[in-house]
Order: sequence, then C-alpha cells, then structure tokens
Amino acid sequence: MGYRYFICDVFTDRRFGGNQLAVLPAAEGLSDRQMQQIAREFNFAESTFVLPPEQGHTRRVRIFTPTREVPFAGHPNIGTAFVLASIGELGPIEQSLTVTFEEGAGLVRVTIERRADQKLWCELSAPEQLSIGKRISVEALAAAVSLGVDEVVTTTHMPLVVSVGLPFLVAELRNRGALERARSNMAGVDAIVAQGVVPDIHLYVQSNDEFAIRARMFAPLDGVPEDPATGSANCALAALLTHCKPESDGDFRWRIAQGVEMGRPSVLEARTEKRDGRVTATRIGGASVLVSEGTIEVG
Repeated sequence: MGYRYFICDVFTDRRFGGNQLAVLPAAEGLSDRQMQQIAREFNFAESTFVLPPEQGHTRRVRIFTPTREVPFAGHPNIGTAFVLASIGELGPIEQSLTVTFEEGAGLVRVTIERRADQKLWCELSAPEQLSIGKRISVEALAAAVSLGVDEVVTTTHMPLVVSVGLPFLVAELRNRGALERARSNMAGVDAIVAQGVVPDIHLYVQSNDEFAIRARMFAPLDGVPEDPATGSANCALAALLTHCKPESDGDFRWRIAQGVEMGRPSVLEARTEKRDGRVTATRIGGASVLVSEGTIEVG
C-alpha cells in the first residue's frame, strides 16, 4: 500500500537549508513498527505521522527519529503545520490560524501566519513549562564534545539538563571557534549516559552579530550525528536564559543560527515571557519550504 509523503526544509526560506522533515499527512493504518521503519528509511532527524485526533483537537502527530519515537520536537511541529497548510488540509488561511496537535508530551499549539510575501510562517508554543534537571561537571561535558574545560562557560549556568517537552544537555561555550571545533566523542557521551544524563547535547555561544545566539546540537545515540535546526532544544535554551535573567518580569527574544557548520544554515526565532520571576511561556518559530513529494510503499 502506498502512503503519500512530503519533504520540507524547516527553519529556512531556501531549499536545501534548514532541517529536513518527512511528513505523512494520512498515516492511518501504519503500525508502530512500520512508522519506525519509514523514519529509518528517510533517515532524517525526524519524520512525522499525522493521524486523526483522539481528544478533539486538530490532529494527532507522532514523531520518530531513525531509532525511536519522541514525545515532542520543534521542527517536526513547525514543518507538519506548514505541510498541512500548504496542501490545503487546514482550509484557507488568509492571515493566521492556530492548530493544536496531540502528542506524547501533551498538546502543542502552532500558529500559522500568511505574511505579506504570501509565504507561511509558523510558531509553536512549548507544551511544558521549563524543567531543570541534573547538572554535570565541566570536565564531563568537555570530554563529550572534544573540547578543553577552559572552553566551557559557567557564568550563567553549569551544563544542565533542561526541557520544555524534550530534554537536552545544554552548555555555553566561550567563543565561536570552540563551537566550530566541537565534535561528539563517543567515550565521553557514554560516560555522561552512565551518569543518567540525556545524550543529546546542545551547545551555544552568545553572539554579537546579526544573531543573538549561535548553536549546534549533537544526538549520536539517536542516529543524528548533528542536527541542523533543533526547535525543542532552542526553546528550552530560551526558557533557561530567561530563567537566569535577573529581571522578574519581561518579554524576551532571541534570533538563533544553527546548522551553519554543516552547510544547512537555519534561522530560529525564540521568544519568552517571564512573570513574577517565573517563565510562563516559551515559543519558537520560523519559515519552511517544500522540497518534494511522493509515495512510499509499505508492506
């Protein structure tokens, strides 16, 4: 049986940049095993499978990496909303529309805007509040990404596990040179996993150019040596930086570059709200572009 699919590049307005995503807009009838096989066949960071809702919302969406299902991820939500809107599954969009996806992490709301150039731009709201988990030593983090301990910055925070729906180990680096030199060291990755720490590592530097942040994300144990645009990680990072700010209230924005070092430049726009000293909302958005469509045979 054939299933229709669409491939889009997310967090970019140009083909062959951003983060690749395969979307199956009508995935009814596929088993868990078949979804995992299809995700492995595409071999992108994630593929999404769209199903009828179970709780009365817009759609149920399941997200698979090449090796496992995940409860939430950033670019799959942005790209899935973009694809469904582009192929007319959500009806006409004159200005904006908000859809709600049912996912493992909860309900994910995505706002779709038709901008002045008639292109679609999508922004998701994180399904969970910021949670801060285990922290690890600078030495362990540096070993996992092939850097020296002096290249890890701890002024704002230690290397920490943070999440707004999907956990990442987040660490700040000293400069862009360190960011460019970072590489996964599997012995170091295995060592942090042995401590009970998530192996998906999000590194960033605070930039003084057209971007507030430049970032890279490594998830080798998920079959993703490096991810060109990680909405869920940057969403968690924005929430963490907001948490660390001395202001008790405020609205904050970050323009984030990722994927540059691997030749797939991406632009992510994060924004947060802080009220009474607590991060109350975290959002991330960007553009997407369709690349191809086809049918994949199953069975």
